[in-house]
Amino acid sequence: MSKATNITWHEGDVSRAERAARSGGPGATLWFTGLSGSGKSTVAAAVERRLVADGRAAYRLDGDNLRSGINADLGFSRDERLENCRRVAEVARLFADASLVAVVAIISPYAESREFARRIHAEAGLPFVEVFMATPAAECAVRDPKGLYAKASAGSLGSFTGIDDPYEVPGHPDLAIEPTTTVEDAVDLVLAALYRAAT
Repeated sequence: MSKATNITWHEGDVSRAERAARSGGPGATLWFTGLSGSGKSTVAAAVERRLVADGRAAYRLDGDNLRSGINADLGFSRDERLENCRRVAEVARLFADASLVAVVAIISPYAESREFARRIHAEAGLPFVEVFMATPAAECAVRDPKGLYAKASAGSLGSFTGIDDPYEVPGHPDLAIEPTTTVEDAVDLVLAALYRAAT
């Protein structure tokens, strides 16, 4: 709940249709969720690249990038993780409202965060696609591109999702990407889901 009082949302003079005509299509949010090392950032970057190549305005909101700026003040407690996702969801909604495709790559371990993101997009009449990178923890630990699983297993990194902090697997994602899926095929699947949501 907002603590701000005496505020009024100011509608602009540019319609979504006008923005969409300039940006190559309507806005939407693609929300990639999954464990660290599941392939979120890799597929999200490839999706962003394909969208831009196809003439669509798109921007990738990566969890680590956001924690280096807008969310730099947040740690990894449950409440801080929830706030991290809340801020990202609100930013993504604004991007989508501006007729960009917001390509979000963030662990978002709790179902309530993902449900919040979906709800505020639905309330704004904006397409939202939840993409679950269904790579199991054991496979992510083998990949371990950042060396985080090794640190967590050694006890030098606490509150690590998938080791000593929970990840609530999505019950009904719009799309689940299996770990054997190639990046190129994953991009095709994501874009197909995006176009279904936007029509």
